Amino acid sequence: MSTRASASSLAPELPFTPGNELSGVIREVGPDVAGFKAGDKVIAFTSHGAFAQQVVVPQQALMPVPPGMDFDTAAAITLTYGTSHHAVVDRAVLKEGETMLVLGTAGGVGLAAIEIGKALGARVIAAASSEEKLAVCREHGADVTINYETEDLREAVKVATGGKGPDVIYDPVGGKFAEPAFRSIGWRGRYLVVGFANGEIPKLPLNLMLLKGASLVGVFWGEFAKRELKANMAAMRQLMGWMAEGKVRPHISACYKLVDTAQALNDMAARKVTGKVVINP
Repeated sequence: MSTRASASSLAPELPFTPGNELSGVIREVGPDVAGFKAGDKVIAFTSHGAFAQQVVVPQQALMPVPPGMDFDTAAAITLTYGTSHHAVVDRAVLKEGETMLVLGTAGGVGLAAIEIGKALGARVIAAASSEEKLAVCREHGADVTINYETEDLREAVKVATGGKGPDVIYDPVGGKFAEPAFRSIGWRGRYLVVGFANGEIPKLPLNLMLLKGASLVGVFWGEFAKRELKANMAAMRQLMGWMAEGKVRPHISACYKLVDTAQALNDMAARKVTGKVVINP
């Protein structure tokens, strides 16, 4: 079984085993389970408990591993690609020919957003904090890259869009770059509030939305997956199709043993990894 290291935004009761997404082989099924059996290779998303050799999950949290997909790749799909698909396809309704700016693109959701944007036929601008991270973004399809630690973000976006501004901004970072990014948005733009990896929740002046006719759009994939099960499964099927076509491919930068889970989480918190981190029990 493989699990991908991730931090939950919700605080469970102690004690608990962390970990949200996993892949593995079913050992046994409950008496009321239909459609799955012992020996099936599956992908699962759970609120916690994935960093383990065995885990119990509800049937509705399962999906089959596509033929030919390895367990590491299967464990690296649900959270980041599910979040980015819900954000870009469902909430932003990104269209072919539009431009999307992605902040913090070297992380798992950022790289997924780049690939999904390209699969939809959009132009993607990737912004990250180092040239090494931006190189990974270009490998995953970014058309333009911006180092927002060495460049003026707002001016660089203006140049990259010919002054028009991006149609969609994908922001999983928050912090100090949120306001200059929003000030660069195009008319009727959609600003996706995905998360606050920076640790700081920004406060945006409401007049900015008025002046640009723009929208702030919240993205909470975990709640969407629970409330709109059929829509989420349809999204996952589209993602699996794109993966089979080679349009999306999870970037796994490191694999850890189960005993090294704490180190994996610390490396993620210290921003020492790009893309996904996988734990192999």
